Amino acid sequence: MNPIFQLLIIEIVKRKKKAKGPSQDFEKELMNTQIEFTHLIRDGFFILLGVLSASFGLNGFLLPNMFIDGGVMGISLIIAELTETPLSILIFAVNLPFIIMGISTISRQFAIRSIIAIILLAISVHFIPFPVVTEDKLLIAVFGGFFLGLGIGSAIRGGSVIDGTEVLAVFISRKTSLTIGDVILIFNTLIFGFAAYIFTVEISLYAMLTYIVTSKTVDFVVSGIEEYVGVTIISDKNDAIRRAITENLGRTCTIYSGKMGQSLKPTEIVFTLITRLELSKLHTEIDKIDKDAFIIMNSVKDAKGGVIKKRPLN
Repeated sequence: MNPIFQLLIIEIVKRKKKAKGPSQDFEKELMNTQIEFTHLIRDGFFILLGVLSASFGLNGFLLPNMFIDGGVMGISLIIAELTETPLSILIFAVNLPFIIMGISTISRQFAIRSIIAIILLAISVHFIPFPVVTEDKLLIAVFGGFFLGLGIGSAIRGGSVIDGTEVLAVFISRKTSLTIGDVILIFNTLIFGFAAYIFTVEISLYAMLTYIVTSKTVDFVVSGIEEYVGVTIISDKNDAIRRAITENLGRTCTIYSGKMGQSLKPTEIVFTLITRLELSKLHTEIDKIDKDAFIIMNSVKDAKGGVIKKRPLN
């Protein structure tokens, strides 16, 4: 690690130690802070990449040619076309209620990161003069959707969102019997139907194509992770990982007994179910405890029943 960053981290740990008292182990606190700092830099890179890619997709393809997309970004594009309000203002204004909703639905850290990402996206869309790449409608739909999807997916990899649709879907799914996929489908059906009524059926059809490309690109960027992710963790420090999941993430988990394949040594296996928006935070917590933990992640299309709702943190 860069010596300047190393000195900065040590100074931060010293201040934390003074605030918490002498009972905290300095070496452990230093290691945890280094991991948090490393993950913060990595997540910041993904968010910045996402902002630039989404800005290019919007300014270089969609916006100059009156194309729209699904989700909250689609609502912003429709309002921009109807009212001539700058898209940079609408991106922030339309997303803000959903991000505030994310404080209780996901976490405060997630909401703060998302607000920063959306502000950066609004600034980028307003000030960076990306060239108009093409006027071919098929190319606009495909590549505009690709770069927008790359941006949204990269932001998710960084622990944030630049489109609040999924936050709304997670929130509604926890309050009703609808699944996350159902909410997103209904939400986008309304948007495309409105676009067909206000503009033309052709624009609505191209919007559907743009949305399909965007959503598939997002899935690809985040390694095919669906709405929920089942995570199995095998580690000698399973109890500490269990406490991190229940106390730091506010999630429940299941512990089941197993044996190591070669030594037949008994071990306890931790299984938890989280949304893909919380995956970055889970990796950070596990790395703090055991960098060598064996982690298996399975795509889960949806989940129902049991205790899958997030409990409040103390």
